[in-house]
Amino acid sequence: MSGSPVAPLHHAALPLNLDAVRNPSGFGPLCGRSIVLIGLMGAGKSTIGRRLAQRLGLGFVDADTEIERAAGCSISDVFRLYGEDAFRDGERRVIKRLLDGPTRVIATGGGAFMNSETRALIRERAISLWLRCPLPVLVRRVSGRTHRPLLNNARPRDVLAQLMVVRHPVYAQADIIVQCGDDNVDHATTRVIEALALNHRPRRLPVTLAHASYEVVIGAGLIERAGALLAPVLPQKKAIVISDANVAELYLKPLLDSLGDSGFVTQSLIVPPGEQTKSLDRYRELTDAILEQKVERKTAIIALGGGVVGDLAGFVAATTLRGLPFVQIPTTLLSQVDSSVGGKTGINTPWGKNLLGAFHQPAIVLADISTLATLPPREIKAGYAEIVKSALIGDAGFFAWCENNAPRILGQDPDTLAEAVERACSFKARVVADDEKEKKAEGGRALLNLGHTFGHALEAEMGYDGRLLHGEAVSIGLRLAFMLSVRLGYCPATDLDRVTAHLQANDMPARISDLPQTFSVGTLLNHMTRDKKMEGGKLTFVLVRGIGQAFTCRDVPEEAVKAVLAEDGCVPDTQTDRHLPHSAF
Repeated sequence: MSGSPVAPLHHAALPLNLDAVRNPSGFGPLCGRSIVLIGLMGAGKSTIGRRLAQRLGLGFVDADTEIERAAGCSISDVFRLYGEDAFRDGERRVIKRLLDGPTRVIATGGGAFMNSETRALIRERAISLWLRCPLPVLVRRVSGRTHRPLLNNARPRDVLAQLMVVRHPVYAQADIIVQCGDDNVDHATTRVIEALALNHRPRRLPVTLAHASYEVVIGAGLIERAGALLAPVLPQKKAIVISDANVAELYLKPLLDSLGDSGFVTQSLIVPPGEQTKSLDRYRELTDAILEQKVERKTAIIALGGGVVGDLAGFVAATTLRGLPFVQIPTTLLSQVDSSVGGKTGINTPWGKNLLGAFHQPAIVLADISTLATLPPREIKAGYAEIVKSALIGDAGFFAWCENNAPRILGQDPDTLAEAVERACSFKARVVADDEKEKKAEGGRALLNLGHTFGHALEAEMGYDGRLLHGEAVSIGLRLAFMLSVRLGYCPATDLDRVTAHLQANDMPARISDLPQTFSVGTLLNHMTRDKKMEGGKLTFVLVRGIGQAFTCRDVPEEAVKAVLAEDGCVPDTQTDRHLPHSAF
């Protein structure tokens, strides 16, 4: 971005006295991770950096000031006499020396992070934090400044706009991104401190299948880094984002901004929230809108939302042009630990749930746990039911961990929550890798339906109208599966008691009688016979021999199922009341 530099006065290397850069003894890269602020000129790196260092009790260094002190001249003079390439080389060496020193806050020049060697060094030894600032604010802040070499020969707005195009895709690789605007210094510094407090390098979980592989990335602030995370895995920088109205209001703009920073051309399609959106009519509307835009086969479909959006958008991606690249960005706990992983997509019909669908694996899953902060406790508990389900299927130790950590998970402690998501996704990934398309006669992927045969019947009878969330139905279904297993003599009653106690201790629905509606045994059995897991006219149930010991069973007496339903609160006739108040869960 520099103009043609004046030829050097001599052929010697840039005379930066690197030893002049402060480097107190007794410190080194292992004493802690420095915080390196990056961003365009005018973003406030030096101003915010000084205040940040003061509040954190750390030292502060402005890399440009150190370069000028070491060179014995201004940055403008270094550019004028030696050119930008020589300056960047010296800048890299100065930053390396600073990172070899004590833990501190370091403000860098706008181009420092663009150097691949400097970027790798910062990634290895520090926490990089991008102060992302809108163009009008930057223009106002740099106007009239004469010490910025890149602004000397062109209008500041034009220079900054071009720099955004070139640099934002690289800045987006920063560990943390903080949106900055017209906030005062203290407010901006507080936002940086909050972002640092939540910062953890994302957990990366590989999902390896016979014909595909992808990563589930779990962490905070992933939506604001989505562009940098998606660019390496998608075949083209074109994408259509499908979201629902509630999620779009919160997260669509940050996602589109992030994609734009990385050079993506995007469109967005918004659907109404709720399970009823997973319909053939809505599917037709979306595919018509996409085909009308003359979509190309390398254009990605990005699902931004919960399980409903993920299932619907995934089915759109699976079937449009016989398959478009697909990305899952789940924003509910339930979708992060269940529906976003494994490649199942689908829509509902009047005959049952997910009866139209396809297997279509995502290119990547971004499970941003920051999005969970906006969810009501009811939604968190619904998602937690799927975490418990994973433990009950095949990991007794994980269930014991859940018993000890449920309050921290439901209270959204970041570390505990991220670990719970990772453990649940890891379990599902192992099951899916072993039986991707649910073809195994016994066990395999079908085990993931523990509690679902009962749960789907309850959902269908309540009409998917929001009174019963999917995770709530699963919660009740898990206990019913244990009840049936105990009745058939497979499972000790003590394990049923333990599961019941855990659900009740965490204020989760555990019994049919907890629901605001009366159900009949016959009506629920009728819904079960429409389940897609029917085989040879017989229902397949996932039962247990104990906690962490699930198995599939096709030899379940109907009378045993009826007895369990009746014991849990169903009436023997077919009368139901569809007009009771909204669930209080």
